Formats: sequence, structure tokens, C-alpha cells
Amino acid sequence: MSREAVSEAEEPAKVTVVVPTYNERDNLPKLVDRLAEQQVPNLHVLVVDDNSPDGTGDVAEKLAVDGPVPVSVLHRTEKNGLGRAYVEGMARALAEGADVVIQMDADLSHPAEAIPRMLDVLATTDAAVVLGSRYVPGGATASEWPWHRKALSTFANRYVNTILGLGVRDATAGFKAWRGDTLRAIDVESVGSNGYSFQVEMNHRVVRRGLSIAEVPIRFEERSDGVSKMSLAVQLESAVVPWKLRFRK
Repeated sequence: MSREAVSEAEEPAKVTVVVPTYNERDNLPKLVDRLAEQQVPNLHVLVVDDNSPDGTGDVAEKLAVDGPVPVSVLHRTEKNGLGRAYVEGMARALAEGADVVIQMDADLSHPAEAIPRMLDVLATTDAAVVLGSRYVPGGATASEWPWHRKALSTFANRYVNTILGLGVRDATAGFKAWRGDTLRAIDVESVGSNGYSFQVEMNHRVVRRGLSIAEVPIRFEERSDGVSKMSLAVQLESAVVPWKLRFRK
């Protein structure tokens, strides 16, 4: 075997963290620093910014020049939903050769230190995707969460699982590590749901294809800066989409 072939065989998998942003200029540099601290080989960050008026896109471009890990930026001209941002970001990551795509919020609610374990589960099991789960043993939600948010989250998971039978504890989780081949198999670019129902449709596509979902425990934290993007319209869409998925041919 040639030296070039040995070198290519030893090249670590390319891991791309896709981070949608809208007005996250204070949190984004902290997130990139936390990702760098994990020392994951061949880690890249792709920021998908929805033309943030607070200058998040400019902050991302600066990180692309002098950040602690490779950062690239996908600028979108308008804010048209979390699901659309993820679809575009994942498609770009796959086109640029990502072997693993991690979806992660920019608001620091998802613990970067869980990523090595998520990657290990992908590497050592047949899981098609690994969820960072609040509701498996060892997982938790932020103590700052008011009771009604905890109750809504618990109800949403039971609601989704009752309708779709996904068989996962945290069906609405937004912190996931995907095999690139899984995203291609489920045709991520055709996913139609937006908002938080995007997470449910992605899981549903995995289960329908007979692929497996693994969960690892995380502690979900409350955002430290900025404001939540959860709106009434997003909640209503999340209630309707599971029924559409169930009866879709």
C-alpha cells in the first residue's frame, strides 16, 4: 500500500456542526470555544445565519478568519424557520464532504461536552442518529425552567410518541449527531416541516426506514443570553405535523 493510501485511510471522519443563528452574536463565540475544547479531530462548524440584525453574521465571518476551529458561514437573506435553516445547512455540509453532521443550537442550551460520547455511539453501534436526550436516565432539564415549560415539553414528547410510535424518550430533541449516509437515505433536502416539528419529521423518516435511533443523556440548559424563538405559530405547527406524518402516504 502506498504512503498516500495509508494517509487517506487514517484521515479522521469529517464532523460538521451545523448551527442556525438569529441574533446570537453574544453566544456564538462562546459556543465555538466550547466546541474547540472538545478536541474532536477534523471538526468544522457551519453557521447558518438568517440575516441577523444584531450582526451575528459579521461575528461568524470573524470566527471564520481567526476562530479556534474551522468555521464557515452560510448567509440566508431572510428568517424563514429553523427547519429550513437546518435543511440548507445539512445539504451544504454533505456537499462539502461531511461524514457526520451535528445539529446544535447556538444559545448554549446543548452541552458541547456530550459530543465525544455521541460520536463514540455512532462509531461503535449501528445507530443511524444519536440524540442528546433530556429524558433518559442521567438526563435533565435546566432547573431554571418554569414548571409549565417542563410540563409542555413532557406532554409534547408523549403526544408525538402516541401518534407516531417513534419509541424514543426525547422525540423533540434538537441536539443530534447524524451519519451523513442517514441524511442521504432520508432525503433531508425534501423535509417539509419547519420550526420544532422539523425534529419530529426527521425522527419519523428514520423510523419509517427501519433505521435505529440512540439516545445519550444530556443536561439541557436555559439560554444565557438573548430570547427564545418559540412562538404560538411554532407550537401550533408542532401539534399538527405529527398527524400529517401519520396519514401521509
